[in-house]
Amino acid sequence: MRRFFYLLSGILIVLSLQSCALTLLDWVTPTSGYTLQADIAYGEHKRQRLDVYSPTQTTPKKQTLVFFYGGAWDSGNKDDYRFVAQAFAAQGYEVVIPDYRLYPEIKFPAFVNDAAASVKWVSQYTQNPIVLMGHSAGAHIAAMLALNNQFLNEVNFDRSRLAGWVGLSGPYDFLPFTSATVRDIFSAINTPEESQPIHYANQKGIPALLLHGEDDTRVLPKNSKNLAVALREFDTALTEKYYTDAGHAETVSGISVRLRDKSPSFDDILAFLSSLEESP
Repeated sequence: MRRFFYLLSGILIVLSLQSCALTLLDWVTPTSGYTLQADIAYGEHKRQRLDVYSPTQTTPKKQTLVFFYGGAWDSGNKDDYRFVAQAFAAQGYEVVIPDYRLYPEIKFPAFVNDAAASVKWVSQYTQNPIVLMGHSAGAHIAAMLALNNQFLNEVNFDRSRLAGWVGLSGPYDFLPFTSATVRDIFSAINTPEESQPIHYANQKGIPALLLHGEDDTRVLPKNSKNLAVALREFDTALTEKYYTDAGHAETVSGISVRLRDKSPSFDDILAFLSSLEESP
């Protein structure tokens, strides 16, 4: 069995969390620790649906986590990230995973607008403080919500409900655009800078945790490092973790109960969440 998990880890690294690897990870994820409310509508579009994972233990944590998956803004499905929800629900956290509309059906900022609408729904569903979390393109979405007031203000969300945010291997400072597809995804705005989370790191923000693999070649570590410098200029409470011998997938695959020996990301996120609970 251990050999299988090492093989699975290798597949995830090679495929960088493509759908077949995610399916394998789902197969080995326990079904315990949570109850699921699936496919709840937060909007009218078929992609505007979310899943709520509620912990089954008797002493639930005080925070609700909203996790945005990656997929280069043009792919992804909430059903593939049960391993994330199970991991945190088993620790007592309520977890919400939304789908959102994807390119080429839409372009930026529509997927961030969807994310904002899902967070608004969460704020009406629970009284818990909300922590935003995302991997890769999902980390970009979480960062845009955390740093740019516009999106949550447009849905009349009370920003005092945000307790913090976690970015895993996120693109925050990726100009100039290096591919025609990415250029097109962000072509509906006035200036490219409007697409960059670092552009909005111009005031003291909510506490943040940035995780990145030092060997990430898909989203370079400079994205997290540059954003961290910008956030600290305005005294934002920030924790950074950079993992040696880790690429793009390990920060999120390490959340899985089956792959935690490959990355300390899960323990680092739990420590960050605990620090938020202890804050006045």
